[in-house]
Amino acid sequence: MDEDLHGAEFRECDLTGARLIGVVMQDAVIDGLITNLVVNGVEVTEYVEAELDRRHPVRVLIRSEDPADLREASRQLHAGWAATIERIRRRPGIERRSVNDEWSAVQTMRHLVFVHDSWFRRCCLGSTELFTPMGIGTTVEPYRGAHGLDLSLDPALDEIVSVRDAQAAELEAWLDEVTAGQLAARAPVPDDDVWPPYARGRSVRQCLGTVLNETFEHHGFCVRDLDLIEAQDAD
Repeated sequence: MDEDLHGAEFRECDLTGARLIGVVMQDAVIDGLITNLVVNGVEVTEYVEAELDRRHPVRVLIRSEDPADLREASRQLHAGWAATIERIRRRPGIERRSVNDEWSAVQTMRHLVFVHDSWFRRCCLGSTELFTPMGIGTTVEPYRGAHGLDLSLDPALDEIVSVRDAQAAELEAWLDEVTAGQLAARAPVPDDDVWPPYARGRSVRQCLGTVLNETFEHHGFCVRDLDLIEAQDAD
């Protein structure tokens, strides 16, 4: 009660069921998994989601059950990343800069290497192969440096892009052949102790959704931070 939280930052925390009553909230930013948000008696989640769909039509494709829509979503996501990588190449060094304690562009792409290995190869294909060493995974132990990840690596942009391009080609080739029935099937997650442990019982479609959503969301984070860096440099 009567707490001064001016300028406070809440990062990676669960605020489910939180009630903010009689608060003053100006110039606030909320970013995360948000549902059933009521502001002054108005449920605003649907408004926010509709506006995000308007700004980013690929979100609608990502949610589709139609394999053709999912193929198009994957291609659009890859094209978006390709354009951002070209933007990065015009500013050598910017790919390793970060703001507000967020990942740099290269760290973000390395995380997507891990996402592909874990949520696509393991969960959609049932692969038991080691992950690509350059990937950056969860910070949760014992998974942080497990299953082939090498935390000592510091790959160049071109090396990361080459891996991501190969992964995108692998995903799109699979999407060219996959059927609705295969997407609805139970994901063939190997029965071992490798990440992600909570994928068992999900469908292939749900696991694919994680891959596409992560690719989309992290691209948005990357572009946001590139904009911030360039704005700082211009001041």
